[in-house]
Amino acid sequence: MLSRLIQDANVAPGWLAVAALGVAVVSYFLGCFNGAVVVSRYILRDDVRGHGSGNAGLTNFYRTFGGPLTAVVILSDVVKAVLAVLFATFIAGQMSPGLVVLFKYWAGMFCLVGHMYPITFQFRGGKGILSGGTIVLMMDWRIALVAWGGFLLLAVLTRYVSLGSCWAGLSFPFMSGFVYQDVLVTLMAIVIGGLILWKHRANMIRIVNGMESKFTLRKKSSDEGAEEESGQGREEDEE
Repeated sequence: MLSRLIQDANVAPGWLAVAALGVAVVSYFLGCFNGAVVVSRYILRDDVRGHGSGNAGLTNFYRTFGGPLTAVVILSDVVKAVLAVLFATFIAGQMSPGLVVLFKYWAGMFCLVGHMYPITFQFRGGKGILSGGTIVLMMDWRIALVAWGGFLLLAVLTRYVSLGSCWAGLSFPFMSGFVYQDVLVTLMAIVIGGLILWKHRANMIRIVNGMESKFTLRKKSSDEGAEEESGQGREEDEE
């Protein structure tokens, strides 16, 4: 048995499979609700994926549009992750409290996949840092302390949000394995962290080459954006 949590729960395999499938579907479609795309397409009437990096994430939205609607994007990415994990917690709790941790990781994984590869938006989503960070916060305070602490430290010191994001993606599986000592939980944490690292592979190459853009709190002007695109191509954002 890969997971001692499943073994200790002593739940019928059929019910476990049905519950896991339901949580996966709900979590994935919650993840598919991309605030940056919804706000830009249906409120601003200007798809964020047509600007800057083309990424459907928070950073590209902020750099392109700025303004108070950025808070709506942040809220949507946070709320969908919270709902996915809470739904999984409720379903697992009805079967066995011992399954809660396992189902939280399961829901987090599918919510993140939905955010990154949403079927509702041609599988063009964001990089999952805000949703992923929310998922981390809902797991264990020790995991959150290491992942978020390293993220904030690196992002503040270097102004490379992508560097902090990679720290979070790399540290999450190690801390999950350390805290829970469960093979299946660790495997799902590896998938979650691996997805974040995979989405940031181009950022890492640009950091090494000294071409990565540093985060700034001011929105880029249209002249700056045009100059950047003509000079070095479209950058990839951190979120």
